Amino acid sequence: MFAVLRIGHRPARDKRITTHVALVARTFGAERIWIDEADEKIEENIRGVTSRFGGPFAIESGVSWKKVAADWKEKGGLIAHLTMYGMPADESCAEMRDAKKDILLVVGAEKVPREIYEIADFNVAVGNQPHSEVAALAITLDRLTSGEWINRRFHGGSLEIIPAERGKNVIASEVQE
Repeated sequence: MFAVLRIGHRPARDKRITTHVALVARTFGAERIWIDEADEKIEENIRGVTSRFGGPFAIESGVSWKKVAADWKEKGGLIAHLTMYGMPADESCAEMRDAKKDILLVVGAEKVPREIYEIADFNVAVGNQPHSEVAALAITLDRLTSGEWINRRFHGGSLEIIPAERGKNVIASEVQE
């Protein structure tokens, strides 16, 4: 199981990028996201996407990142902090897959507290140059799932996108349990 912890979210500045972090987390195989700062609008938007396109996916904002991380560790899960200062993603993701444990991916918005680097089991770098946290999350989840996220089926939504070479092919689907 994969989950995401977004830290350093600034509601006035980061709403689009944090929304994109949540969308990537959902699509690429995470089951939930926690956001440290309360942001009801992002929660509403992501719940709307999940309602329309299916799940499972949970979102909760206004949480203590320290509590989320401590609870995760207590339950035996791994913590992977995505940073350009870490070890190469391919190497880290292979180790994490081999461990066969639940993984909490920590994605920072601004400079993250030093404590994150210390509590993380893995500090994972997708390249060692400045880049988007959205890209880092997508690439890391792709590596962790060995690309299998693409075959993931979402259940319980009211809409389904049917692949099409041109145009949009969206159908209303029967809500599946």
